[in-house]
Amino acid sequence: MKVIEKIGDMQSLIKDEKLKGNVVGFVPTMGYLHEGHQQLMRKAREECDIVVTSIFVNPLQFGPNEDFDRYPRDERRDKRIADEEQNDVLFFPHVREMYPTNQSVKMTVHRRVNVMCGKSREGHFDGVVTVLAKLFNIVMPDRVYMGMKDAQQVAVVDALIEDYNFPIKLIPVETVREVDQLAKSSRNVYLSPTERKEAPYLYQALLHGKSLIEEGESSPQAVIEAVSYFIKTNTHGKIDYVDVLSYPQLEPLDECGGEMILALAVNFEKARLIDNVLVSIH
Repeated sequence: MKVIEKIGDMQSLIKDEKLKGNVVGFVPTMGYLHEGHQQLMRKAREECDIVVTSIFVNPLQFGPNEDFDRYPRDERRDKRIADEEQNDVLFFPHVREMYPTNQSVKMTVHRRVNVMCGKSREGHFDGVVTVLAKLFNIVMPDRVYMGMKDAQQVAVVDALIEDYNFPIKLIPVETVREVDQLAKSSRNVYLSPTERKEAPYLYQALLHGKSLIEEGESSPQAVIEAVSYFIKTNTHGKIDYVDVLSYPQLEPLDECGGEMILALAVNFEKARLIDNVLVSIH
């Protein structure tokens, strides 16, 4: 596995691979790799000739009161995991390499962002699309692999690729879960022992809401209230949001139907957890 830190070196390597006709798969991450990331790498390995994983903790997507400095980092471990998962290239740029100067052009996301995480994290997805647009131009992938745990991010990236005509196929990959069904996350390490025992109830709450919809509940608000009650009854977490929306458009619904997402975010003392399920009613 090659570890590359410079943009020019990354572009040069990929151009050579493209000339050989190789299909490039890309897994963008912020590091502190876990099984969710590994599943993305494995999927890319199955489907592509060349697999590139990037590790870059992007400062643009952290708000002023968020955890950029606290975000977990373990460079040595990340390199070992990426190598074990048979990545061909690990792109590991420094902040000064990605953002050497103040940017002259600013990207702003107008749709699919004023709900869910975007509602309470103003500017977050502007930072996401900015860094991904840069990474897409640097890595030049044919396929990009992203986890459905952050389904809003998948929806925003879907719009980015479509709006800006990137010749890339987006491959959403199912959320990887612990044995007790808690979604894998780099932030799980911040849960106290008590919170860790309570956290699996978030996914159970989502399954409860999904069952209500599949059994005929047509009111999104009724589903939201039922899921919220389940969370409040079984955890000490503070609900940031519970939403029922169309997917991937992420528009509010008058009644349940079509392709939907049931999503939540819950704040524990030192960790904010997100999770979701997709529901299809036709």
